[in-house]
Amino acid sequence: MPLLSRILLGPLEVDIRAGAVDDLGRLLADQRISGGGQVAVAVGPGLGVEIAERLAATLARASVFLVDGGSVDEAVRLQDVVRASGRGFDALVGIGGGRTLDVAKYAATRLGLPMVSVATNLAHDGVCSPVSSLETEVGKESFGVSMPIAAVVDLDYVRRAPVEMVRSGVGDVISNLSAIADWELAGRQRGERVDGLAVAFARLAAESVLHHDGTVDDPDFLVVLAEALVLSGIAMTAAGSSRPCSGGDHEILHAVDRLFPGAGQHGELAGLGALFAASLREDGDRAFTTLEACLRHHDLPRHPKDVGLTPAQFAEAVEAAPATRPDRYTVLEHRDLDPLGVEQAVLAYVDRLV
Repeated sequence: MPLLSRILLGPLEVDIRAGAVDDLGRLLADQRISGGGQVAVAVGPGLGVEIAERLAATLARASVFLVDGGSVDEAVRLQDVVRASGRGFDALVGIGGGRTLDVAKYAATRLGLPMVSVATNLAHDGVCSPVSSLETEVGKESFGVSMPIAAVVDLDYVRRAPVEMVRSGVGDVISNLSAIADWELAGRQRGERVDGLAVAFARLAAESVLHHDGTVDDPDFLVVLAEALVLSGIAMTAAGSSRPCSGGDHEILHAVDRLFPGAGQHGELAGLGALFAASLREDGDRAFTTLEACLRHHDLPRHPKDVGLTPAQFAEAVEAAPATRPDRYTVLEHRDLDPLGVEQAVLAYVDRLV
């Protein structure tokens, strides 16, 4: 990891390598996390359960709690069962994919416990971020939480995850460039304070992936992607919000989630949203070309049809997007297109891809 990442994370290391979970017991025995191994372990289905069983001998004093889904209700349920157990836990460990980690982060924050993140895939930048994206009655919502104090990414498990999930992480990281452009736009147009350190972290994360010629089958690329996802989380922590990693691109993906649930994964939609946002910018030609080349290289969605949407449906999502984050100023708010203008912009975007 870059030196500044270690400084911001403190003395506890981010462990990204094959076989990393084998040292999880040693990490949890660190006095700064747990003096006696009294930890609650929240695991998702599949690989999360497998890892917990594998570590049973080294986590003898831990209590395992199953996590089902990624909703606010599930996070509150986890909080309640951990508290009701009556154990004096020192920390909460989340093991699994993005939904499990987001549930664990939310519950740990409400419980006042430090949280250790053990990721089994690289689908999005929630590995080490101060944000939990959870399902509510009205769709997915983002909640501010405490950043994990340590993160473990075992590349052996990452390689076992569906390849689409790794590609999704690529889309989420490179969308940072769109979010940065939106933040700087808000700085120029509305005087919004732009945190230079957060921007530097977010840009470094995106460009390390954008300009890497490897693929998701390349172990070296997986390390770069994992570092970039962690670095994105650090950028959000430095900013005190998701601003450096979430702009008009994420407004679009949240609108798609609400209007057409199941149409693409989080990172796939982030990459698609970032590419469309670039097409709206007056100075976006270079960004559009670079982003499109990266999305194409990793076989990620570029056209609405790649996530099962018609241009008209995508236009509907773009029109609804600003309402998902009314406090945020992006290129969508800046252009302030009426329904006909949105339709024309989407059609021009689609034509540009041919």
